[in-house]
Amino acid sequence: MQDHKDGLGGANIGAVLRRISDRIDRDANRVYARLGVTFEQRWMGVLDLLARQGPMSVKDLARDLRISHPSVSQTRSSLLLAGFVAERGDPADGRRRALYLTPEGQALVETLQPLWAALDQVGRALNAEAGDAVSVLAGLEAAMDRRSIQDRVADALALTEGAAR
Repeated sequence: MQDHKDGLGGANIGAVLRRISDRIDRDANRVYARLGVTFEQRWMGVLDLLARQGPMSVKDLARDLRISHPSVSQTRSSLLLAGFVAERGDPADGRRRALYLTPEGQALVETLQPLWAALDQVGRALNAEAGDAVSVLAGLEAAMDRRSIQDRVADALALTEGAAR
C-alpha cells in the first residue's frame, strides 16, 4: 500500500515508526486480552527490568530503557494504580524513591514470561523477514545521537537561505 506521504521520503520516518509502533502495541494488546490479562504494553519494559534488576528509580529505568523520564513516570503512575509496583525510599539517598514489584506484580511477570518469550520469538522472525530492520533502526538512532535532527535542519535551512541570496 502506498503511503500518502511517499513524496516526503526521509521526512516520513516518524510517521512510519509511529504506525509500526501503534500496530505492534495494538496486536500485543489483543494477545493479552485474548489471554484475559489486563495489561498495557508500555508496562513491559519497566516490569521486565524490575523483575531482572530489582528495585530501581525512575531515573535509572529511563536511562536503561533509553526513554524519557516523563514517559517512565507516567508508566510508574499507572503501575502503582494497578498495584503491580510500589515505592520505597532509597536508604543510600533519601531524596530518591525506588520502584519494586509487589507480589501481584511478580505473579503477573511470572504469568507473562511465556507470552513475552513468544513475542520475542515472533519479533526476531519479523526482524529477519524484514532484512534486519533492528540494525537499520539502531543505525538511524546512532546517526541521530551523533547529530540531532534539529541541528541538521538548522544547517539545511542555513544552506537554503545562503543559496537564495
